Amino acid sequence: MARSFEGRTVVVTGGTGSLGCAVTQALVDAGAVVHIPVFEATTPSAFELAAHERVHLRHGVDLSEEPQVVDYYAAVGATIGDGAGLWASIHLAGGFSMAPLLETSLAELERMWRMNLASCFLCCREAVRLMRGAGEGGRLVNVAARPALIPTAGMVAYATAKAGVAALSSALAEELADEGIWVNAIAPSVFDTPANRAAMPNADHARWPSTPALAAAIAELASPANRCMRGAVVPVYGRS
Repeated sequence: MARSFEGRTVVVTGGTGSLGCAVTQALVDAGAVVHIPVFEATTPSAFELAAHERVHLRHGVDLSEEPQVVDYYAAVGATIGDGAGLWASIHLAGGFSMAPLLETSLAELERMWRMNLASCFLCCREAVRLMRGAGEGGRLVNVAARPALIPTAGMVAYATAKAGVAALSSALAEELADEGIWVNAIAPSVFDTPANRAAMPNADHARWPSTPALAAAIAELASPANRCMRGAVVPVYGRS
């Protein structure tokens, strides 16, 4: 699929992480203006695109807090020229934990819910507000996970939160279809990052999907060239 984002504005949450770097690079290479909310007060040193003229970071944004998300997207909207709107919002930010049921507290369940589902819901809602203002449609891409689709023991809090992301994506795809706002999600398995390699040094890392491969899949879903795919929760497992 030919992917051109020339002159289009895209938000990427989690855009400075391992996958986020690859997604941001793919979007910038395709001509996008990329806005990234960053929870930390400083930019990670590994994020090489921080100085790029079409990459804009805002620090200290907690995506699980409704007022902060509302304020962030309003600020993004203020940077977009008259007659234009936000084209896409890609939601990579989230959290992971694993523990058996009897070792999982309600607080941990709520933490996973806020980091994964609540943050995704809030970002989708505020992104749609900006997309509707321009009337050109748009794209939302969320990140579920393989445990949300395939039963996996020992991570009940994470799996249920990501299942919520999958359900949210499907519901929004139906609600927003007539406006030309396509909503999809990817469901990755373990993917190839330095942190995952360190955590699982004996795994066959060649079987994991790479971050550039996942970024390409995300960019296709977010692209203006995607004129028909909506409501999908796409398995992106590689060979794992």
